[in-house]
Amino acid sequence: MLEFLRELPKHLVLFLIGGFLYVCVELLFRGYSYPSMFVLGGICFFLIGEINEIYPWEMPLISQMFISMIIVTVLEFLFGVVLNIILKIGVWDYSAMPYNLFGQICLLFSVAWFFLSVIAIIADDYIRYIFYGEEKPRYNIFYCRHGT
Repeated sequence: MLEFLRELPKHLVLFLIGGFLYVCVELLFRGYSYPSMFVLGGICFFLIGEINEIYPWEMPLISQMFISMIIVTVLEFLFGVVLNIILKIGVWDYSAMPYNLFGQICLLFSVAWFFLSVIAIIADDYIRYIFYGEEKPRYNIFYCRHGT
């Protein structure tokens, strides 16, 4: 807990950057966004960045992208249930999309987040490296090398 509090300013900066990037993606693709999407984006970006904190540079990039896709999809579903179903705000509705779950997530956008996640992974790694003096990013795309 003490470690988390000591790194709180860094976590807050990463959250703010993630929120900003998420809103930018929405503005590019939909032309509008909601404040709740800033929060969702911040949480997603922070959690995606934590993948390398749990598995430092051992996990192939493709695996990080898959886990990131799962993180974004699960959080999008949870936010969607709360915002769209419970609170009836109507932030989005994927009901017309094939392979959707309650209109809150769909396969097409999960696949899109798989490919977009590489931007978040690399951005987080370089922000941590440049501004916080953490280890220089290095990537293995499909495999993990042990014992080098």
